[in-house]
Amino acid sequence: MNNQVEQAVQAFRTLLEEQIARSDAMTRSRTISDFHSAKRIVVGVCLGDGIGPIIMREAQRVIEYMLADDIKSGRIVIKKIEGLTLENREACKKAIPDDVLAEIKSCDVLIKGPTTTPKGGTLESANVALRRELDLYANVRPVSVPKEGIDWTFFRENTEGEYVLGSRGIEIDGKLAVDFKVTTDAGTKRIARAAFEYARKSGKTNVSIVTKANIMKKTDGKFSLLCHEVAKEYPEMFVDDYYIDIMTANLLNENVRSKYQVFILPNLYGDIITDEAAQIQGGVGTAGSANIGDRYAMFEAIHGSALRMVEEGLSEYANPSSILKAAAMLMRHIGYGEKADALETALSVCNDTERRLVVTGDKTGVTCGEFVDYLMEKLN
Repeated sequence: MNNQVEQAVQAFRTLLEEQIARSDAMTRSRTISDFHSAKRIVVGVCLGDGIGPIIMREAQRVIEYMLADDIKSGRIVIKKIEGLTLENREACKKAIPDDVLAEIKSCDVLIKGPTTTPKGGTLESANVALRRELDLYANVRPVSVPKEGIDWTFFRENTEGEYVLGSRGIEIDGKLAVDFKVTTDAGTKRIARAAFEYARKSGKTNVSIVTKANIMKKTDGKFSLLCHEVAKEYPEMFVDDYYIDIMTANLLNENVRSKYQVFILPNLYGDIITDEAAQIQGGVGTAGSANIGDRYAMFEAIHGSALRMVEEGLSEYANPSSILKAAAMLMRHIGYGEKADALETALSVCNDTERRLVVTGDKTGVTCGEFVDYLMEKLN
């Protein structure tokens, strides 16, 4: 027992030293990509697991159609990246095999299908690893239900919290297990500033900080305090503070939820509440997600790989709306705002207004490809 405790103490010391070094690195000079003036933008495409190859086939078709002129001129390069599959990751015993990561880092932005993370074991989530390796600190998820006055944008801190060390906890055999949660000053300030800058540029006036600072006093307490410090730089904003449990309830409260606009949350809470928000919008199949850093950005659906659909032979009936919203976010990020608007408008017509063809996730609805054929009609 004493030997296990000593090993745990040494492991924790190593983790602390690594996280201090990571924090120090964040305070050094930053290289920020400027896509508006870029002469060449490389868009990586990763298919992922489960339904990933199906929905990504359609997302790539839409992107290539909408950016056809710039692809032809060479300004936009579509690069297919192989190997980010569960089978390959398990064979390499790495969340992201080295050769795959090198290919990804040769791109400017990435759009990827969902990847499967096994329950238990030591194989880390590919998403968590990508966010860390590419320093994609801002997970941005918009949710909109115009008829109910809902226009929310969530800024989830993406590289810290419970997830940064989620595969490196400590276990004392037969006694207990401990995982770790990390909140750094630099990491918190940059996600807060990203949220407030977005609010200012978008004409928003309400920013909500969401934590469990009354219980997690060190980590969430620091997160809340630092967000309020950054808020002082944006005096035009109304800033409020909520605990995560009451905010999850408030999103369901039709009397108050329309007042919220921009949210700042630590990693775990942001992961959970954005799925709730997506469900209010129409389900996790309807929401896209951006993972943004200074140098790189990654865009994806917020749902998983849906292995059940694969097992039941329903892959072709997967809903592509989430990955297509992510594609619109990608286009906006690299400077194609009008094309992003056009895609989002077409999705709204197909999913909300006209609904001539509906994806249900089974054979009562249309296939993924049939829905995108319908969408393409609206883009023409």
